[in-house]
Amino acid sequence: MKRINHLLANSRLFFIIWCMLAAFGTYFCMYAFRKPFTSGTYTDLTLFELDYKAILIISQVLGYMLSKMVGIKVISELKATGRKKLIICLILFAEAALLLFGAVPQPYNFFFMFLNGLPLGMVWGIVFSYLEGRRFTEMLAMGLSVSLIISSGLLKTTYFTVHEWLPFISEFWMPAVIGLLFLPFFFTFVWMLSVIPEPSKADKLLKAERLPMTQKDKRIVIAEYGFAIFGLGLIYMMLTTMRDFRDNFSVEIWNEIDSHWDKGVLSLTESISGIIVLVSIGSLSLIRNNIRGFWATLYLIALGLILSGGSTLLFQLNLLSPFWWTLLIGMGMFLAYTPIQVVIFDRMIALFKVKGNAGFFVYICDSAGYLGSVFLLLYKEFFMRDLSWCKVLIRFSYILTVTCLIILVLVSVFFTRKIGVKRPIAGILNKIPLSTGK
Repeated sequence: MKRINHLLANSRLFFIIWCMLAAFGTYFCMYAFRKPFTSGTYTDLTLFELDYKAILIISQVLGYMLSKMVGIKVISELKATGRKKLIICLILFAEAALLLFGAVPQPYNFFFMFLNGLPLGMVWGIVFSYLEGRRFTEMLAMGLSVSLIISSGLLKTTYFTVHEWLPFISEFWMPAVIGLLFLPFFFTFVWMLSVIPEPSKADKLLKAERLPMTQKDKRIVIAEYGFAIFGLGLIYMMLTTMRDFRDNFSVEIWNEIDSHWDKGVLSLTESISGIIVLVSIGSLSLIRNNIRGFWATLYLIALGLILSGGSTLLFQLNLLSPFWWTLLIGMGMFLAYTPIQVVIFDRMIALFKVKGNAGFFVYICDSAGYLGSVFLLLYKEFFMRDLSWCKVLIRFSYILTVTCLIILVLVSVFFTRKIGVKRPIAGILNKIPLSTGK
C-alpha cells in the first residue's frame, strides 16, 4: 500500500493510469446494475395498454431523474470523507431492487425498476469528484467517458452470453444475476478511487480549488451564469434523450434496419466510438490555457452535433450502411454529450474562478436530460405508436442537430462577453509549474 501511495504522489504516468482505470471500472460496474434489463424484449407483455418494456424503462428513468435532482444538493455539498461509504450503499440498494424485480411477479414488479434507478443517478457525481479540479482532469476523465460509451454495448453482449450459458434464468432474474457477477469488481474499483490523493497546490492554482457549495454559492453562480447553464442544459437534455432512446431500444432498431444483424455489433460500434471520443477528450487536456481549452470544447460539441445529423441524412440517402450510420450517429452524439458532462463545466470553473464544483452544474443538466427521456418515451407510446423505433431516432436526430447548434451559438456569444471581462486571469497560466508534487 505504501508503494502505491508513493507512486500516486510521485509518478504522473502511474497516477493518470490509476485514475483512468479506477473511474472506468467503477462506472462500468454501475452500468451492470442499470442497463442489462434493456437487453430483454419482454415480448407480448403490456401494462396500462402500453408496451411493458417501455414501462420498465420509464420507471427506471423516473427514479434516475429523481436521483439527479437529489444529486444537485447531495453531490454539490458532498465532503470527501463521505464518498466511499455513500457510493457502496447506493449500489447495494440498486442490487436489492433488482432482486425484488426478479422475485415479484410481473407486471407488478415494474415499481422495483424505479427503486433501482433511484440511487444510481448519484454515482457519476461521486466518481467525478475524485477527478475534477486537476491539471489533467480531461485525461483522467477519459476512463469515465469511455465507460459511459462502451458499457451498454458490452453489457448487452454479456447479457446474451450469460443467458446462453444459463438459459433457465428468466428475463426478470437476469438483471440481478449480472449485478451480482459485477459486485466484487465494483468493490475493487471503489477502493482504487478511495486511495487517489487530493488535488495538489499546482492543481488548485490552475483549475481552482473544488469545494462543497453552500446555498449562497449556488445563488451567486445561477445569477452570474444562469443563461449559459440553461442553454447547455437544453443541449444536454436533448443529447441525453437521444442517447437513452438509442441505447434502450438498440435491439429493436437493429431488428428494423437489418434483420440478420450480429449481436456482437452492439459492442463493436460502441467500442470504436469510445476510442474516438477517448482521443478527442484526452487531447483537450494538452491545452493548458483555459480560454483556448474552453473554446476547443465548444468546437468539439458543435462537431459532434453536425456528425450526428449529417450521418442520418447520408443514411436516408442510402449513402451509409446501417453499421456506419449506427456508428457515426453514436460517435457524433457522444462527441457532443461527453464534453458537457466531463469537460465544459470543469473548464468554466477554472476559467472564471467559480467557487463550487462541476457536480452542481452537471446534475442540473442531468435532471433536465432524463425528463426529456421520459417525455420522448411517453410521446412515442401515445402519439407515434405506428412509427418505428428507427424513424423516431431519425426524426429526433434532425431536430437535435438544428436546435442544439442554434443554442450553442447563443451560449458562445454569452461566454465571449464573459471572457472579455475575465480575460486578465489567463496571465497566471504561464506561472504554473508542471511538476506533480504538492
